[in-house]
Amino acid sequence: MTDASLFTPLTLGGLTLKNRIALSPLTRSRSSQPGDVPNALMSTYYRQRAGAGFMITEGTQIEPRGQGYAWTPGIYSQEQIAGWQQVTRAVHEEGGVIFCQLWHVGRVSHNSLQPDNQPPVAPSAIAATAVKVFIETGPETGELADPSLPRALSTAEVKALVELYRVAAVNAKQAGFDGVELHSANGYLLNQFLSEHTNQRTDEYGGSLENRLRFLREVTEAVISVFGRERVGVRFAPLFETTEEARVYLGLVESDPHATYVQAAAMLNGLGIGYLSIAEADWDNAPELPVSFRQALRETFDNPIMYSGCYTREKAERVLADGHGDLFGFGRTFIANPDLPKRFAHGAPLNPVDHATLYGGGERGYIDYPFMTP
Repeated sequence: MTDASLFTPLTLGGLTLKNRIALSPLTRSRSSQPGDVPNALMSTYYRQRAGAGFMITEGTQIEPRGQGYAWTPGIYSQEQIAGWQQVTRAVHEEGGVIFCQLWHVGRVSHNSLQPDNQPPVAPSAIAATAVKVFIETGPETGELADPSLPRALSTAEVKALVELYRVAAVNAKQAGFDGVELHSANGYLLNQFLSEHTNQRTDEYGGSLENRLRFLREVTEAVISVFGRERVGVRFAPLFETTEEARVYLGLVESDPHATYVQAAAMLNGLGIGYLSIAEADWDNAPELPVSFRQALRETFDNPIMYSGCYTREKAERVLADGHGDLFGFGRTFIANPDLPKRFAHGAPLNPVDHATLYGGGERGYIDYPFMTP
């Protein structure tokens, strides 16, 4: 149990977070084309939400093959670095803290999004099912499509990807980010190596859980070499049920998710990373994580634990009071309420989210949500 509130400061990686309310990583598909470059519009969006104690960017691909959705930003070119510098400068001017989420979608992509229309890359040549990707069909138009059949990476290519993550962290540091988060959730590349369903490799990166964790370990060590261990976080999305909703949620329901993710947390705790982020199932009426799992994570992982996924202020306060979590991410609620911490503090009503403008487009549904009146 704890007496802390959502407005009690928290220390993370030597940084003082002014509150426990975080902006979750949220794909918005507003980067400039060509080149998937962050822009002034994105700078305004993040500046508006810098009242958060902690901010994580939308998923940001570490290389061209890492893209699975149209118009998402990257962190592998000089133009992208310069674009992100606008964002970090804006956030820091408002006293905010922002980490870059390093992202590679692996098999959750389409040939049209890949260099030279090549197949996506993955641990094994197993297609993603029960999920759609968003592909560009025109300058400002797109459509949902099934992911393409991936090809399996060679062992040498896996090791080369570790280096690409390290370079992405170097670029993020140059762009002015305070740290990085590794996206190892929601069925994307790092998660694909971890999962027994998507990793059928027979080399050092497949087979036992220890081997399936090897890629995540090596990538984490690589980005630690750039930012230091306490400025690195890792995001997981463990699923504990096999309903149709869970299968649609990219289908990565492990045979023993408790053991899988507690061992993963123990490995990361040994590396001393700054925080662990747990994305809970976010469909309507999704079940909460088992209390036994929250307790096991708390006993296994020493540094702050962040939870997100359809959280309300009340749910965050309850999990915080129970001592299971330290930091809480808000997604669609933060999209619609750029001043969310202030609204929480004053008990003010919340704006509803416009689902039609979540992905792609311009200012509408992005930077035009109203702030609370004084």
